[in-house]
Amino acid sequence: MITQKMKYALKALMVLAEEKSGDRRPLRIEDIAQRSGTPKRFLEHILLDIRNAGYIASTRGRSGGYLLIKEPAQVPLSELLRMIDGPIAPLPCLSRRSYQKCEDCTDEETCRIRKVFAGIFWSYLVLIDSLTLADLVGVPAAAEQILAALIRLPEAAEEHEGPGSAAGV
Repeated sequence: MITQKMKYALKALMVLAEEKSGDRRPLRIEDIAQRSGTPKRFLEHILLDIRNAGYIASTRGRSGGYLLIKEPAQVPLSELLRMIDGPIAPLPCLSRRSYQKCEDCTDEETCRIRKVFAGIFWSYLVLIDSLTLADLVGVPAAAEQILAALIRLPEAAEEHEGPGSAAGV
């Protein structure tokens, strides 16, 4: 699950991406906050992190503000997710960048929990690593199909579980 901070970051970046395709002028933080529906006090810290990562630039002065300096297709959502929310692996022993051995694990090779979650996680990584800011701004057909499939998953699970099943309780 992504945090509210990540949602604010994505909303702000979508505003900056839309501006980049239009007037290409820096936006004041007040304008970004208003257009994205994000509280200004949170946005200041978030934009600083994104600027330090090299995705946006800021200029001072009366006509200053923030500007997306990379093309939306060059802003990977997985990198933003890791930067804002930290590791995305469900278990520390599956993390590529923040690997840690699980404290209660005696053997990673035979750990059934790790094996099951590894399969799920690698599938998730294939999807998340393929998404960029351009996917959020343009919402291409592929992204719409993925979203539709994700929405149908809970419905399909309910159909298979049936009433009175343990999962439905």
